[in-house]
Amino acid sequence: MSTLQGQKSKTSVLFAKYWKRLGIVFLLFIIFLTGGITVYISSLDISKLQTPLARPSYLYDQNGNRISQLSSSRIEPVTGQQIPLVMKNAVIAVEDRRYYEHKGVDLRSIIRALYRDIISGDFSEGGSTITQQLAKNLFLASDKTLARKLNEAAYALKIEAVLDKDEILVAYLNQIYYGEGCYGLQNAAQLYFDKEVEDLSLPESALLAGLLKAPSIYSPLNSKEKSLERRNIVLALMKEQNYISLVEYQKALVQPIVIKKGSLKDLSGQYSPYVDYVIEEAINRIGFTEDQILKGGLKIYTQMDPLVQKAAEEVYEESHYFPKGTSDQLVQSGVVLLDHKTGGIRGLVGYRGARVYRGLNHAASSQFLRQPGSTLKPLAVYAPALEKGYNSDSTVEDHPLNINGYNPQNYDNQYRGYITMQEALRHSWNVPAVWLLNKIGIDSGVDFVQRCGITLDKEDHTLSLALGGLSQGVTPLQMAQAYGAFANHGVMNKAYAISKITTDEGTVLYLAQPEATQVTTPSVAYMMTLMLEDVVTNGTGENAKLSRPTAGKTGSVELPQTKEFADISKGVKDVWFVGYTPELTAAVWMGYDNTDHNHYLTTSGGSEPAVVFREILSRALESTPVVPFEIPEEYIEQNRLSNKLYKWFEEHFKR
Repeated sequence: MSTLQGQKSKTSVLFAKYWKRLGIVFLLFIIFLTGGITVYISSLDISKLQTPLARPSYLYDQNGNRISQLSSSRIEPVTGQQIPLVMKNAVIAVEDRRYYEHKGVDLRSIIRALYRDIISGDFSEGGSTITQQLAKNLFLASDKTLARKLNEAAYALKIEAVLDKDEILVAYLNQIYYGEGCYGLQNAAQLYFDKEVEDLSLPESALLAGLLKAPSIYSPLNSKEKSLERRNIVLALMKEQNYISLVEYQKALVQPIVIKKGSLKDLSGQYSPYVDYVIEEAINRIGFTEDQILKGGLKIYTQMDPLVQKAAEEVYEESHYFPKGTSDQLVQSGVVLLDHKTGGIRGLVGYRGARVYRGLNHAASSQFLRQPGSTLKPLAVYAPALEKGYNSDSTVEDHPLNINGYNPQNYDNQYRGYITMQEALRHSWNVPAVWLLNKIGIDSGVDFVQRCGITLDKEDHTLSLALGGLSQGVTPLQMAQAYGAFANHGVMNKAYAISKITTDEGTVLYLAQPEATQVTTPSVAYMMTLMLEDVVTNGTGENAKLSRPTAGKTGSVELPQTKEFADISKGVKDVWFVGYTPELTAAVWMGYDNTDHNHYLTTSGGSEPAVVFREILSRALESTPVVPFEIPEEYIEQNRLSNKLYKWFEEHFKR
């Protein structure tokens, strides 16, 4: 008996040792498993969640109206302070009632959901907390597998360890899908109710919270009945969980669904030709980065006039105003319209055809320079001649000319002898312009052109300057800016598009400073205006004539004198029109990006460019009262009869 008892005792000891060892192994397994899970969770990268959401930047026109949106994201984020408490509570009540009790994973809910998933075999059951849903939306694929659910739980635990509950809830509301292609609470508020997030009421908040389960089913735009039923369920849950009182519940319950569909305020793509230039100016001239512009939530105030910009874009969409191109290459063009009194760019189109984001800008890019042809004559010849005492009636020579081997020709190969300076400019004769530049001195022409903000190389200090023969070239923006000095009594204002850039909160990051240059005297500027008015009224610029005072100059650039073009008798490379009214100055350029034997123009600056100028300005200024060019006091004083008689007396007798 004692032997049997001894054996039993020995067996008990062995079993005890076995279970003890098994317990130790199990404990070690739990420790290693827990450690492994902890290491895995800590290794998860949730930096995307901690990085501030890209906020769209908005552009404003000259009157402070929002006109366009720049963004790299479909979401417009809001802060926790902007989201009403009733909206937060509505989402918690319907999506995760134990939100403030769990640490990212609600074990009760997940065990219940896993049981149902195992029974069904498709892992489609819910049970995910708000934190898990956020993790799934940001970091995981949407496949319905056990591995994905475990990963979701791991990410949720990591998120809860890093962010507080309010930060998680705000991130969730900013990321979640609300139906109708709409992501984020701000966009949802705008789409369904045409209001800002902070203005959402209790019934509206409950409706949006109810959408999250199945946006397509409960969308009020698809079924008001289902949406109302779902909204009322959310209200009941809010009352049950003491987020709202019985009185608030009853009052909200009887409210009908009132949808005021907004446009999401998505202004992306609006005025894209102008916007492209604004981006370039912000980067290249002011020093912002593209990321700051697209993601920084900036407010960019511009000088754009929507009427002017719209007129320019409409004309550029009508192909019959432009020379016909070839099947493989479009005739390109660029136009700039300035307020010469300030330098503000009121309108700009830098290309024809489909938009290429930050593509080649034919209106303003320093990467695209073209010779200005005869549009340079007022700057290089006639204005400096006026400064030296010439006037529109002064005599110039139109005879065969050969100056040190340079022998310019008129485009019709004819000569007219002695003509007035006005006649020479009116018909854009080349020989008189070269003759006059030679008379006043090349340095005088170079000096005036450079005063107008146009850089000249040493190679440009020749008589060919009179005809716009530059080694590098100019942009329409430069030409409009230069002619603006004639329109503004000799004062040239540097062209700019951006007036001010601020943060979303209003902190000023950049403020434009006016840059004005007194290029010439008010009297010379006005005399030049009178001469350029005659060009439009009686000369090569007749196609630019408006039903209001208009001044301007045409320009054409001949094909290069190379073997490739030797057999082409009538062809040009570039055509221009630069002109102004009392309100606006504009420059239009047309030509091929790549000029070759099969791609050249057979038109002139007085044809399509002048017509485009006329069409844009007639539409842009349609409702603007007609006013004359203002006559400067200096000019009036200099041209009083008594002053003229005294000057004549001094010249002929006193001397």
